[in-house]
Amino acid sequence: METTLHRQLKALYVDDPERREVTVDGFRIDAVVDGTLVEIQCASLSAIRDKVRRLLDRHAVRVVKPLAARKLLVTRQRKNGPVVSQRHSPSRATAFQIFDELVHFVTVFPHERLTLEVLLVDVEEHRLRRKPRRWRGKDYRVQDRLLRSVAERREFRTASDLLAFLPAGLPEEFTTADVAELASVPRWLAQKAAYCLTETGAVACVERRGRLRLYRRNDDAVHPARIRRAA
Repeated sequence: METTLHRQLKALYVDDPERREVTVDGFRIDAVVDGTLVEIQCASLSAIRDKVRRLLDRHAVRVVKPLAARKLLVTRQRKNGPVVSQRHSPSRATAFQIFDELVHFVTVFPHERLTLEVLLVDVEEHRLRRKPRRWRGKDYRVQDRLLRSVAERREFRTASDLLAFLPAGLPEEFTTADVAELASVPRWLAQKAAYCLTETGAVACVERRGRLRLYRRNDDAVHPARIRRAA
């Protein structure tokens, strides 16, 4: 079921309803803007990976991935009932968390016809209380999500664009522990970033010492093997 957030984001890119929810090459597309197909993906990027790969054979595609930088949690006991609690979630996404999604998308990105856009958004999440359905299950279900504002927009087209995520102060050769510390992110997320950067050619693994890997930036990265696929 489409959320209000998804509908609002489509309207943000194109206000003409005739250019939203159109069919292109047998696929349902969220919007078409100046000949570019716009896909807004609130769920995992893996769900649209094959679809985007096929569309890139003939079309320019913009994939928009919203991340909740701030989330207001609004809880009701029943649908359309009074609000029983309202608070901000302590969890706040940063643009660096795109790597948690990009691990499922590096077989598509980068591509000369593809733009990946990350939106940091302020959202409302409306919840309905319920009894947990299983052990340690959630005591609520999400009813809807709404857009409050867009805090930041960042575009990525080439592998070298991803190097902007590497924190300042990294040594010439670095580990994922260095990235985690300097970027203030969990080690597991730094490891996913290293995987994505390596797969796209933005960094190279230059040495292995047991389980420890040393990486080096590749500032000229364009990943030509993927670029040729568009020819």
